Amino acid sequence: MTVRFEKLRGMSPEELAREESELRDQIWKLQMQLAAGQLENPRKVRDSRRDLARVLTLRRQRRDTGAGGTQP
Repeated sequence: MTVRFEKLRGMSPEELAREESELRDQIWKLQMQLAAGQLENPRKVRDSRRDLARVLTLRRQRRDTGAGGTQP
């Protein structure tokens, strides 16, 4: 389940935070399955980590430019 960057750009800051949380949880579960030998496709871990990187990159870009969030 690869997240497209275009889809992420349309998300609000709250939705991005939720997506980040879900991806972190998914990665943890996949790593546990991989360690137990129950994961059929180990590439899922890598794909999820890349999706998380996309979310974090977009959040960081928005934070640095001030776009998409409230200013103090």
